Amino acid sequence: MDLGVISVRYARALLKGALENGMEDAVYNDMQCIANCYLEVPELRATIDNPMLPKDKKRQLLFTAAGTNPTDLTERFLTLVIKERRANALQFMATSYITLYRQHKHIIQGRLVTASPATPAVEKKMQAMVERRSQGTVEFTTEVDPDIIGGFILEYDTYRMDASVKTRLRMILSELT
Repeated sequence: MDLGVISVRYARALLKGALENGMEDAVYNDMQCIANCYLEVPELRATIDNPMLPKDKKRQLLFTAAGTNPTDLTERFLTLVIKERRANALQFMATSYITLYRQHKHIIQGRLVTASPATPAVEKKMQAMVERRSQGTVEFTTEVDPDIIGGFILEYDTYRMDASVKTRLRMILSELT
């Protein structure tokens, strides 16, 4: 069976259970912690996939990856995943849950890239503009990239607005050549 299909099925079941118990936000935080752990600690995948590691050690490791205080539902979910020998798909389950949660709550991701750190007022103004245009909630992140020289790059949903000096200079150069 396809790993993506399995992951989405488990994530849907987890979201359904979380919604029924009113724990969807807490489980979302747990799944974000797990997904981040898989990205930041590449050895986690190899350790969880290791057939020589006992199930209780895998479970304890995943409980730790879920954050400081994982919900009871998350703990039961992780125990089930290990019992059913699906721990190799857990990273995909976590990211599928995050995607399904965001779709359910109408949350989109936004990103603002600037050449120097943006003030909190500018960040809030850009976030408010994106929320008005998208008519939803935005998880907004900001980054500093001195390579863009000046201006900004705003991305959300499928929209990208590049008002950086670097891009403008590149456009002028292409017109001159």
